[in-house]
Amino acid sequence: MRNSEMALGADQAQWLKQYYFMRAACSAAWVVAAFALAPSSMAIAAALLVAYPTWDAAANYLDALWSGGLNRNRTQGLNVLVSLATTIAVILALQVSMNWVLGIFGAWAILSGLLQLGTALRRWKRFGAQWAMVLSGGQSALAGGFFIYQAAMPAVPSIANVAGYAAVGAIYFLVSAVWLTVGTWRRSAAL
Repeated sequence: MRNSEMALGADQAQWLKQYYFMRAACSAAWVVAAFALAPSSMAIAAALLVAYPTWDAAANYLDALWSGGLNRNRTQGLNVLVSLATTIAVILALQVSMNWVLGIFGAWAILSGLLQLGTALRRWKRFGAQWAMVLSGGQSALAGGFFIYQAAMPAVPSIANVAGYAAVGAIYFLVSAVWLTVGTWRRSAAL
């Protein structure tokens, strides 16, 4: 491997570490807002439910750009489109019922989870910590199926249903970020 390729790989690994920390922090902040603010205001709950897939679209777009562009990162490009479509669907579903919103989140969790899984598998050989992203993508797809099941029940769901899912996602991003950080420390210590 040439020095320029090694430097590019190190830059991308550094980006990925920062990206995972950023995703963990933003997800944790969203979860705190969902539990602390949303129960007292339907408007805040609605804004948070719209913001979640919007943020995911922006984060995937940013990661794809920093990781070689959308053409080299098609799973993330598709994830951007799926998340934007989900944002629109959530806005419309909020006019109908929370059951519809949860059903939309379920479909989104399945699709975005599978796309995240694809991205992690593509990155597996180049970067560490992808096992957590593989687990996260797979678990997201399973959670999506459970959301769809819950949405079909007569009980009216709340933002708390989605907040638990987001909290687990935050943990996976944090684990990946810490795993990459520890890997960097180990490689530095070995030199």
